[in-house]
Amino acid sequence: MIPWLQQAPRFPPVDTALTNPNGLIAAGGDLSPERLLAAYRLGIFPWYAEGEPILWWSPDPRMVLIPGELKISRSLARVLKAGRYEVRADSAFARVMAGCAAPRGDRGGTWISPEMQSAYLRLHEQGYAHSVETWMSGELMGGLYGIAIGRAFYGESMFARATDASKIALAHLCRHLEQQGFAVIDCQMKTAHLASLGAREIPRSEFIAGLSRWTLEGEAASRWQCDALRKLYETS
Repeated sequence: MIPWLQQAPRFPPVDTALTNPNGLIAAGGDLSPERLLAAYRLGIFPWYAEGEPILWWSPDPRMVLIPGELKISRSLARVLKAGRYEVRADSAFARVMAGCAAPRGDRGGTWISPEMQSAYLRLHEQGYAHSVETWMSGELMGGLYGIAIGRAFYGESMFARATDASKIALAHLCRHLEQQGFAVIDCQMKTAHLASLGAREIPRSEFIAGLSRWTLEGEAASRWQCDALRKLYETS
């Protein structure tokens, strides 16, 4: 059994999470900014299908990417060097979330419901949620979004409408976070794609211990400058 969350934005200890399904810790509550920020600081995130109760997760082990450890393939390196794109930050957050929520291939559904999009847009307006966008010929062709708290960035989702568009955004995000002294990008759960990019699993206890420091360090929440990531590879 898992607890049903009450009105206060409090969560049970992460070591009470289920092992099957891995990391399920609680249900219910809401997606208010206060609850979401409290969850992320504790290493907990919401993930549920539309029409279901809100489900909260903290898997063990945890998939993370250290910003300076991103693996860039030779083909992506050539794309980055060519610079036939523009990268912006926080200029089209709602559109990036909509792109991430769009059906992909044979998968008709999405966990990024209108309720989720509204909740993260509120966090964006408060300076916590950010988007990194890849533009080509004036069109939004890919990007990603996530939450920044202190020196921790919690990656949520990415999308691409052109080859390498999401990887271009990720490469710029990693370099930006590395320059800003961020310690980690939370990737939540293991996938082969994330592993190929340099992400690795660590024990949940190690991740939570790190968050207790990282979320209290770094800059206060604020919107990123639109062109903050634009020249990161053109000038390297």
